[in-house]
Amino acid sequence: MNTAVKNTPGLASRFVNGVLAIKPLANLAKHQARQMMIKRAQKIGVNWLEEVQTLQARDWQTDLAKVQNPQFTYPDYYLRPFHAYEKGNLCWEAALEVEVAAQTVHATIWPGAGAQGDRKLRQSYHDILKQQISKEPQDILDLGCSVGLSTFALQKVYPHAKITGLDLSPYFLAVAQYRTQQRDAHINWIHAAAESTGLSDASFDLISIFLVCHELPQAPTRQIFAEARRLLRPGGHLAIMDMNPKSEAYKKMPPYILTLLKSTEPYLDEYFTFDIEQAIIEAGFNAPTITANSRRHRTVIAHVEM
Repeated sequence: MNTAVKNTPGLASRFVNGVLAIKPLANLAKHQARQMMIKRAQKIGVNWLEEVQTLQARDWQTDLAKVQNPQFTYPDYYLRPFHAYEKGNLCWEAALEVEVAAQTVHATIWPGAGAQGDRKLRQSYHDILKQQISKEPQDILDLGCSVGLSTFALQKVYPHAKITGLDLSPYFLAVAQYRTQQRDAHINWIHAAAESTGLSDASFDLISIFLVCHELPQAPTRQIFAEARRLLRPGGHLAIMDMNPKSEAYKKMPPYILTLLKSTEPYLDEYFTFDIEQAIIEAGFNAPTITANSRRHRTVIAHVEM
């Protein structure tokens, strides 16, 4: 299957890039994107402001200390504004809004799904995992685990597996640590870069990357695939769930909405022009399967030879 996409942005995308190059317009777009999200949350019954205020009232320092590597040096690509936050993912505001944002962003994927859209999206991914991976994994790594939404969901699918969640943001991991205590779960959280985890060779059966690749430049994405290959045992699987650049939903997206989207996703052009199949093969995997799991998303699964 040839999944290559155009290696340069289209006319509409280039126009949007020009608009976003003007800082006052970029800031306005970020503000508008954020306000649109909060209003949508209210409409679907997600109490965005109230839930975030509850989390803000908590003392997070103990959780942060448990997960943070204070000696860590962040890659340059991670230090720029992201998702309408000036400090990107390296702030409490971003970490405390992940859960309500996920419910809100995914509310429109299926008509009438509302706040259950996020759960349905994860379920659609897990259904494909179960269909295509016959042997249950015993050791699972969730790369770019954020606050643990994808990690806890994997634990439900594979309750007997040992699961590790890894992320670049200690703020996200602090929230994950707190949710672990609430759920009385057993997950190992690691503060590290997905392209250089420091974990042992051939130590996992399944590596999952859920809604991460579209947030990365192409170079670190390739490095992550190589790292995943190193970490997987013979017969192990790499599974990726992310936006589908070939989806009609993105091809037909109005310029105004595209502007709002790109104002919060600085690496979207790199992702939409990335040949993910070829990059996975070059990292040492067998040719992946690519399956649409929503009208906007795809699941990519590759494996290592036995």
